[in-house]
Amino acid sequence: MKAIVQHRYGGPEVLALAEVAAPVPAGGEVLIRVRAVGVSAGDDFVMRGEPRAVRLAFGLRRPKQPTIGRDVAGEVAAIGAGVTRFRIGDPVYAESDQGGYAEFVAVHEDFVAVRPATVDAVHAAAVPVSGTTALQGLRLARVTPGHHVLVNGASGGVGGFAVQLAKAMGAEVTGVCRGSKAEHVRAIGADHVIDHTTEDFTADGPRYDVIIDLVADHPLGRLRRALAPGGTLVLSSGKGGKVFGPMGRMLRASVLSPFVSQRLRSLAARRNGDDLAELARRIDAGEVRPVVDEVFPLERAADALTRFESGTVRGKLVLEV
Repeated sequence: MKAIVQHRYGGPEVLALAEVAAPVPAGGEVLIRVRAVGVSAGDDFVMRGEPRAVRLAFGLRRPKQPTIGRDVAGEVAAIGAGVTRFRIGDPVYAESDQGGYAEFVAVHEDFVAVRPATVDAVHAAAVPVSGTTALQGLRLARVTPGHHVLVNGASGGVGGFAVQLAKAMGAEVTGVCRGSKAEHVRAIGADHVIDHTTEDFTADGPRYDVIIDLVADHPLGRLRRALAPGGTLVLSSGKGGKVFGPMGRMLRASVLSPFVSQRLRSLAARRNGDDLAELARRIDAGEVRPVVDEVFPLERAADALTRFESGTVRGKLVLEV
């Protein structure tokens, strides 16, 4: 099969198209014929091996798994022993444990769901990592109708789903993004938009019931200043040092949380097929729509990662296989 491989860490130039053996599904696994795969921040982290802490899981000197990619959509091509939820030919989407930038990938059935009926494979591939991260973050924040939710990083993949899901949960939503992306954030449902290049939401202004921080561009103290008493701050990914990335900041929040009136929570999103099924239902109900900025053929994966790193993406980039 065709796959994008890398044999060293680095920028997009380390990615190359190659012919490799197709995986064979083990017990409990589904083999997916990939039609499209989403590009995510995690792909960029693993490609570069930065922050350095990711190498503890993915290989100290070079990637243990030469093919990146987790957001996949396609059809079931084969099933392993013991699989009960899917049949060959089912249209599915999944969050794989890497290996998605390829024609085939094997994924345990627990992390697979029937893809939304109202979108094609390209748009379905924009959902898994970003959609489940947003959904789990809002659950962690205990969002209820009437809450005022601020999403810092509202124009990206996770941020776009967070805006839409928070609205579907009955919240008032403020999105923070670059001014050039403000109309996009309004179009996906934000009630208010703040241009972070001209306005600091942690200065004078409303105090929010929930802040979903996907950027890590403000100290914890300033974020708490913008949070209502008893409010919840959820930290997920974002900037950080070259060794530990955002993990040090997330650890500090967890240590501080028991000693303050606000809830400070760090989100480590987990693969979950039930969440994918819920997202499919919400998409088919019209509550949420995947936003795809640009589609690249698989062989142009390096160009897609270059575009991703430019910071100009609205929603998601997708590779068509």
